[in-house]
Amino acid sequence: MKFSLSWLKQYLDVDVAADEIADALTMAGLEVDSVTDRYAWMDDVLVARILSVSPHPNADRLTVCEVEANGEKRSVVCGAPNVAEGMLVALALPGAVLPDGREFGKTVIRGVESNGMLCSEAELVLGDDADGIIDLTGKAEPGVKLSQALNLSDSTIEIDLTPNRPDCLSLIGIAREVAAAFRNNGAGQVQEPDVEISEPNGEIAASTSVEIADPELCPRYAAMLLRDVTIKPSPWWLQDRLISVGIRPINNIVDVTNFVMMEMGQPLHAFDFDELHENRIVVKRVGSKSKFTTLDEKERELSDEMLMICDGEKGVALAGVMGGMNSEISDKTVNVLLESAYFLPTSIRKTSRSLGLNSDASHRFERGIDPEITVRAMHRAASLMAEVSGATIVNGHIDNNPIKPEKKEVKLTAHNANRLLGTEFSTEEVIGFLDCIGFDITTGNDGVMTVVPPSYRVDVTRPEDLMEEIARISGYNNIPVTFPDIPSNAKSGSVRVDAREKIRDIMAGMGFTEVYTYSFMGKNAPDSFKFSEGDERRKTLGVLNPLTDDLAVLRTSIAPGLMNMLRTNISHNTKNVRAFETGKIFIKTTDREQPIEREFLACVQTGARNDESWHAKDVECDFYDLKGTLEAFLNALGVNDAKFAVLPADDCCFTRPGKSAMVSYAGKEIGIIGEITKNLAKEYDLGQSAFYFELNMDVLLENLPGTITATPIPRFPAIARDATLIIDRAQQANEIIENILSKKEKLVEKAVLFDVYEGKPIKEGKKSVSFRIIYRSWEKTLEDESVNSIHKMLVDDLIKEFKADLPA
Repeated sequence: MKFSLSWLKQYLDVDVAADEIADALTMAGLEVDSVTDRYAWMDDVLVARILSVSPHPNADRLTVCEVEANGEKRSVVCGAPNVAEGMLVALALPGAVLPDGREFGKTVIRGVESNGMLCSEAELVLGDDADGIIDLTGKAEPGVKLSQALNLSDSTIEIDLTPNRPDCLSLIGIAREVAAAFRNNGAGQVQEPDVEISEPNGEIAASTSVEIADPELCPRYAAMLLRDVTIKPSPWWLQDRLISVGIRPINNIVDVTNFVMMEMGQPLHAFDFDELHENRIVVKRVGSKSKFTTLDEKERELSDEMLMICDGEKGVALAGVMGGMNSEISDKTVNVLLESAYFLPTSIRKTSRSLGLNSDASHRFERGIDPEITVRAMHRAASLMAEVSGATIVNGHIDNNPIKPEKKEVKLTAHNANRLLGTEFSTEEVIGFLDCIGFDITTGNDGVMTVVPPSYRVDVTRPEDLMEEIARISGYNNIPVTFPDIPSNAKSGSVRVDAREKIRDIMAGMGFTEVYTYSFMGKNAPDSFKFSEGDERRKTLGVLNPLTDDLAVLRTSIAPGLMNMLRTNISHNTKNVRAFETGKIFIKTTDREQPIEREFLACVQTGARNDESWHAKDVECDFYDLKGTLEAFLNALGVNDAKFAVLPADDCCFTRPGKSAMVSYAGKEIGIIGEITKNLAKEYDLGQSAFYFELNMDVLLENLPGTITATPIPRFPAIARDATLIIDRAQQANEIIENILSKKEKLVEKAVLFDVYEGKPIKEGKKSVSFRIIYRSWEKTLEDESVNSIHKMLVDDLIKEFKADLPA
């Protein structure tokens, strides 16, 4: 919101500098972005005297003027008809930048050097006279800055408003805030313009009508009619007000609608009445997809839910957003229908966002305007239009108001306000704070205040909102600073929170990058990822207003987000990706209950095993790279006995059968790991293998070991013995290792698989697996004979239990 100090003072008698107003507004929660002098650009415009005027040697309509300013003479080429010797004029020096953006330097015009420009009122934005240069004779002394000579000083303040303060999108709204801020410094009451309001209906009813077909989207629509309008440029005072806030003047009728919008915060629209078929207005949804050309001369495709202002046969405006070319005010306009309405904010926001069309009107409507100001603002505009165009206002007005706003009552006590704010205000002080910004307060015998916010404060609905107003008006800087009481026996942090941080540190330490993806996915994601019909991951919860179709439901798996991330990176030629994400998935229960939330850790790896380097070969990563990462991750958490089992083909949704495993710990399934299927990789345009694991953090964290037990460094050396067995191809090697450890042989420290082989001379359907068993005693150095006997016993048991053979 941008406003000038001179315009503000039209409504409020306050003798305060712009900087003080800016500070006060910022402390009241209205952050000021900038304070500028409207006439600062005039520092390069001086009052100069014309010493001589001579014809231009190469142009009949130009003259060459010798001018003097600050004792310096210079030659200036001028085309104005009113230049005369001895005249005092405004000289824009080389380097000056005029409000229209033109920058002047030394130039040559028709062979004659010109050192500046002699300016007209219009060029200086001091009036609308563009026929000749401005005559300052008798009004100023030569050599002084033009702003000083004409005593021009006006500050412009720009505020970065938050969406909850639409009441401050007007000069009167800002004036209310300034009056409250300086209530103790002589600021008077806000002086709103006098508006005479006609009786409803009257003669206008015979000329036009308003029908609201969708009252839930347009609770109120008012109209007035003006005849015998003369379209022409606005008077200078009106143009100057609009220019001061960055609005380009267009013509007297359109300028008035913009003026009243900035003054009172009510967007208005003027229709060429004679262009309205059947001379009537119908407010309704489009109903079917169609096209409409807006005032910016762009054809837009409309959806069937958008609200339109129509005449008897066609749409003439996008409700609350922008008018149409087919009913705009033109030089031929004679009769004007003036619109003032209240639209449902969410409807305007959807239309504006859907079309990518933002206007000053939609900016206000979508935040919520004052529903009670509709008729008053319309009469203010009609009166000004009649003044600047010579029009006749048709007696009466139309006010179609099928749904009237309800007055909101909010209960508050000084005790509750003080408890939350940390203050000690009395009830009388609280009433004083709220009363000065227009709130209506009644107090009961029990000290409970019943507060009715003014109609323009659509953001105040709760006691907490009133407490915020009390803090604002009393001054945030006046609230005492306190520190929270921290008991000496403060509780330790959450175990789960600490565990999450540790998980992130472990994964980052292993070279994986943490990513954050959307908590949404596409509706077709369960089909793409082949979730079975009974899989709870098909129970998706839709989003009411999704950003895109690909983000239409809450995610039931982190995998879709990570696959999108892989696609984006690979499309940008980043083909080596190691990434993880911790986040929640959401499982729908019933329509009226919150979804079940589960926390997961998910990880993907694709591309080369190592980053490109002179000492590392370019080898593609595989299933066992990510499995090693997962094992190292679990070990870092103290989980040393997690089990990996082949995932049955029927349970492999988006991972390859035979290259997928179920991960379990403490007898509970905690996740899966596997290679992404070729079809899914193709759907996401990966063009290379990718590997994925996910862990249910809720289950894992509940079963983490509470303490870690330290063991001393062994005093005696270990002895290793290898065993090679020929087993069935389908036999899982992990089961053999578990069998070895289950014997509880006290000298067996660990067993690891170090080789797997299939092919000749091994029979078809068989494979060769080699294990290394580590033996150690904590009491003595082992001898070969004792180890050999134990080793032979273990191998014999394995051959018997797994129907294995020894190599030939």
